[in-house]
Amino acid sequence: MCGIVGFVGKRPAQDILVESLRLLEYRGYDSAGVATVKRGELFVRKRAGRIDDLAELLRQDPVPGFCGIGHTRWATHGAPTDSNAHPHVGGNGLVAVVHNGVIENYATLRQRLEALGYEFQSDTDTEAIAHLIAHHLVSLHEEGHNGAPGEALVEAVRQATAQLKGTYGIAVISPLYPDMIVGARLGSPLVLGVGRSEHFLASDSAALVRHTGRVVYLNDGEIVTVRADEFQVEHIERGAVVPSIQTLDWSAEDTDKGPYPHYMLKEIFEQPRAIENAMRGRINDADATAHFGGLNLTPQQLAQVRRIILTGCGTSWHAGLVGEYLIEEFARIPVEVEYASELRYRNPPIEPGTIVFAIAQSGETADTLAALRESKRKGIPTLAIVNVVGSTIAREADGGIYLHAGPEIGVASTKAFTAQITVLTLLAVYLGRMRHLSAPAGARLLANLRRMPEIVQRTLEEVHDPVRELAHKYHNARNFLYLGRHYNFPIALEGALKLKEISYIHAEGLPAAEMKHGPIALVDEQTPSVIINPRGWVYEKVMANLEEIKARKGPVIAIANEGDTEIARRADDVVYVPAVEDYLQPLVTVIPLQLLAYYIAVLRGCDVDKPRNLAKSVTVE
Repeated sequence: MCGIVGFVGKRPAQDILVESLRLLEYRGYDSAGVATVKRGELFVRKRAGRIDDLAELLRQDPVPGFCGIGHTRWATHGAPTDSNAHPHVGGNGLVAVVHNGVIENYATLRQRLEALGYEFQSDTDTEAIAHLIAHHLVSLHEEGHNGAPGEALVEAVRQATAQLKGTYGIAVISPLYPDMIVGARLGSPLVLGVGRSEHFLASDSAALVRHTGRVVYLNDGEIVTVRADEFQVEHIERGAVVPSIQTLDWSAEDTDKGPYPHYMLKEIFEQPRAIENAMRGRINDADATAHFGGLNLTPQQLAQVRRIILTGCGTSWHAGLVGEYLIEEFARIPVEVEYASELRYRNPPIEPGTIVFAIAQSGETADTLAALRESKRKGIPTLAIVNVVGSTIAREADGGIYLHAGPEIGVASTKAFTAQITVLTLLAVYLGRMRHLSAPAGARLLANLRRMPEIVQRTLEEVHDPVRELAHKYHNARNFLYLGRHYNFPIALEGALKLKEISYIHAEGLPAAEMKHGPIALVDEQTPSVIINPRGWVYEKVMANLEEIKARKGPVIAIANEGDTEIARRADDVVYVPAVEDYLQPLVTVIPLQLLAYYIAVLRGCDVDKPRNLAKSVTVE
């Protein structure tokens, strides 16, 4: 969850660390801090609050040096206070540590270290790491440890991490070694940025794109030693590692807000391009099917698939629900959609012929990664649908599909969701053509999908102003209901989630027909119901559900097709979207729901890109 950065080079570290932390603030924003070293002295500044609060502190009291680490926090252990902010110092200034993850045995370690005389200044699990590294560093020096310059710090980190239970991505500096940073990871992401006479560490490559496009994604159990002119990677058990340097597929401009007031609004309007990028190079017109280069399963193996499990969390789970409808309709393969947080602890019977798709924007979601690993442990083929190239899920899956949606920085996912649906549509056609789907049917499905970037662009242009006006009418409501059926039931769930995430209004998403089985008791004159009902084969059924709400004086906002005068006579407000085939409706019906959540949140004075208690990449359980 937290964001960590490190820099060593020939430029002053302070400004680089703060700039990089701003790009990682979506990973946590309870507190922030930096530490640098220069001429055998350690300098630490940290403060509860946002990066701006830290920047003001540094303006008044800057830190010197060309080597440093930084952190922006999402609190797990201890309240968001100055003392609990990272970096944490161990051994009375001997080391400073920033950490992303959770140390499960920190209480035991703390008791042991306190018995040895170490004094703790915070309530965090991370401070135990700092004192533990310092303790081993002191012991090594007392033993007269001989080795290459800085090897004692690397060995201290190696010995300390061997005692940790839980997850960590850490960066460590010491005033004894002012020209180096040591990083290590287990279960939490860590990326090395390779520059010219300078190197970087970060928990996310988004923090690096303004400085370098060359990165090394560290694996679990690896330790990296970083200096201005060189770096070395080793595995704790296997020794030296030959790193694979990769090139980022986005640029610094992709991480700018441009003319938009928030990343979320920018990313909502980037959806036509995200959908187009998700399709690019994946439509095979000659065979009327889709094409994927990274599944790493032969057509013969895929033809033997008898069951598919889609797993994810939050918005990715909602995309999986849409995928269930798509794959079952077009490929006739049974699909189950599992919350990753539940699948990782369940022991469901898995028959031969089952494959698992892990869906995640970041590719680092802890629950989804754990579900994937549990599936692999049982010998099940695992595939990934992720946005971040080089992410842990992408690397550990047997194969997969990248979204190519570009960096998504707003905490509330938007363009990754529509890119996921696009990829799942292609996958449904691909699997369907292997089984029963005719070439003309496949060609028709793909031709319709190919039109969607243009249609989504038109949807954005046409619904933006009406939805913004609608937000003024309803932004003071305390509860919302979102209703849809068939392909639009998952969109009801997603619309409710978006509203909850960024406006803090309670909302529920439901299958429209389930209203009368209990939730209709919630309907009153102060509770708006958003009913997603474009023309389709369940249109009349949903219209009957709308009538049930109106009979109880509940206000209704309808999402309907252009020219639908019938629904306009019954609903209080209507937002019109272009008419598309049932299976493509989610790509257009979700647009007004994203915008409604956004503008309601803005009117309520909420921090849209950094909603309270949330972080973008959930890397802890």
